[in-house]
Amino acid sequence: MEKIYHKHWEGVFDAAFKRIGDEDIAQDITQEIFISLWENREQLHVERSLAAYLHGAVKYRVINHFRSLAIREEHSTVFASLITDRDMATPDTRLLLHEMNTEVDAALAELPEKMRLVISMSRRQEKSVKEIATELDISVQTVKNHITAGMKILRKNLSYILFLAFLLS
Repeated sequence: MEKIYHKHWEGVFDAAFKRIGDEDIAQDITQEIFISLWENREQLHVERSLAAYLHGAVKYRVINHFRSLAIREEHSTVFASLITDRDMATPDTRLLLHEMNTEVDAALAELPEKMRLVISMSRRQEKSVKEIATELDISVQTVKNHITAGMKILRKNLSYILFLAFLLS
């Protein structure tokens, strides 16, 4: 596996960097591809060349990156408009916004301590995955795992809030 990594890493990174244009994100995508390759090595059946398979993996990881980025931006826009409109909102709307914030805080409080800290650093303090990993002295992958699991729990527990946000807009 190490030989495969050394032989293909640069090509995978270059392909990701050309599509993304951000070195850190391209490195993350490259790392994720090789981790996935390692984790799925027993079930993996490459029909063409391994290089072609890896470049296909880059294509799909980049698509997923842009898709999740678009979803985050859409949610940020909705919540930013809610915050901007907060001062102009009716008393009922302000009360609903306050209750929504309370619900979000309660849902965060139910997360395991480390996961809550990682989510808070990522979303509220807007720190990068690498910054969080460095500050907490944990691996980048552990940070990503905490964010993924935490956001999944929050989405499940707070799915009704997006409906309320829709009603407010």
